[in-house]
Amino acid sequence: MSEPAASAPSIDPVAVIRSRAYIAALVLAAVLGVPISIIAYGFLALVAAVQRFVFDELPNQVLGGPAPAWWPVPWLVLCGLLTALTIRYLPGTGGHSPAFGFKTGGGPPSGRELVGIVLAALTTLSLGAVLGPEGPLIAIGSGLGALAVHLVKKDAPPMALTIMASAGSFAAISTLFGSPVLGAFLIMEAAGIGGMTLSLVALPGLLASGVGALVFVGLDGWTGLGSFSLALPAVPPAVPPTLASMGWAVIMGAVGALLGWLIRWVALSLRPVVHLNRLFVTSALGLLIGLTAMAYQLISGHSFTQVLFSGQDALPDLVEHGADYSLAVLVLLIACKTLVYGLSLSAFRGGPVFPSLFIGAALGIAASGLPGMNLAAAIGMGMGAMCAAMLRLPLTSTLLATLLLGADGVAVTPQVVVAVVVAFVITNVLPVPGPRASAAPDDAGSVQRRAPSRADND
Repeated sequence: MSEPAASAPSIDPVAVIRSRAYIAALVLAAVLGVPISIIAYGFLALVAAVQRFVFDELPNQVLGGPAPAWWPVPWLVLCGLLTALTIRYLPGTGGHSPAFGFKTGGGPPSGRELVGIVLAALTTLSLGAVLGPEGPLIAIGSGLGALAVHLVKKDAPPMALTIMASAGSFAAISTLFGSPVLGAFLIMEAAGIGGMTLSLVALPGLLASGVGALVFVGLDGWTGLGSFSLALPAVPPAVPPTLASMGWAVIMGAVGALLGWLIRWVALSLRPVVHLNRLFVTSALGLLIGLTAMAYQLISGHSFTQVLFSGQDALPDLVEHGADYSLAVLVLLIACKTLVYGLSLSAFRGGPVFPSLFIGAALGIAASGLPGMNLAAAIGMGMGAMCAAMLRLPLTSTLLATLLLGADGVAVTPQVVVAVVVAFVITNVLPVPGPRASAAPDDAGSVQRRAPSRADND
């Protein structure tokens, strides 16, 4: 058992903040925000460039036209093979497995482990697996922040490492969600930072995040490669909440929780199979993801890219042209994206946020025709419910869903809150998905609270 909290030496956060060492930490955080955000921007630009070359430029060069429906199949097999080789043979097992939800903490990765994290994420994100960049970027920023502290002072205290690793994570995802504050909030809620630690970590992290946001904006203007920030340029107009829409919010929350449980069940059920033969099984999962995307294009007539990738780039177009999709196509899209999302979580490397938002938005568009429902509220409820089910972070899920809708997000906040609360409660009431073998013996009933082990990473 641990000693009572009263026996631990008390630390006055006000005194620490006023100290010269903490002021130096603030300066270092601001300085580190520049190179870390540049590296993060470069990583995102590289992912976008590889995607564009493989799925847009190469088919035009080789086939003389747009990519046919079968085009993603061999690339997804290659994606599985390369990701599996990286996880199997490079230090660090490519970072945390996203099957257990959004994870932070546990100590920053070492310099040797960063290589595997970058390569596993690059192949996953570039070649079509359905995961987002936020998880690897946080790990990269955390590792670079801790590495900088080691280079400056090898015997730095643990608190200094924690502060700089957090600041690096903040800087790496400073504009990924459209606001540096939202990215910082995501990290703090996921890590459960509070009390004195929140006071000490938040200031350097926010400072590094603000500097990183400026760097992202500057690099966007200088290179013209894009901002790589999630945004919805065209948002449907919102209407004031009604009793009917509040009732639908309860149902949307329940549907999001059940759909999220199904996705995690697929991921956690496949993990034991992946561990039997990672190279073969991960390649086979890539094949299945590619075949699913091919089937979607052949059946619906829409591009396979809606099923593949994180959904960050496809989400604005889906919301803007949601009225052009029939209910049958939307149901097919949700089914295909749900399947490939679960398959990707089981063996690949990336983050769970963006696919959750995409599936939630598609779910909202499909439900927008219900009596008493409007499109903006339905999209917000769907995104909030899916994020709450997959991330199990209710405050961040509410902010993500409402802030993405811009000014209209204020009007739909009541419905989003209800959907998020219902999804979060049902998610925590439902049994842990997947076989019992995929949960640690001391699991408390939620995979997010599992004790860390190597199986979580590999």
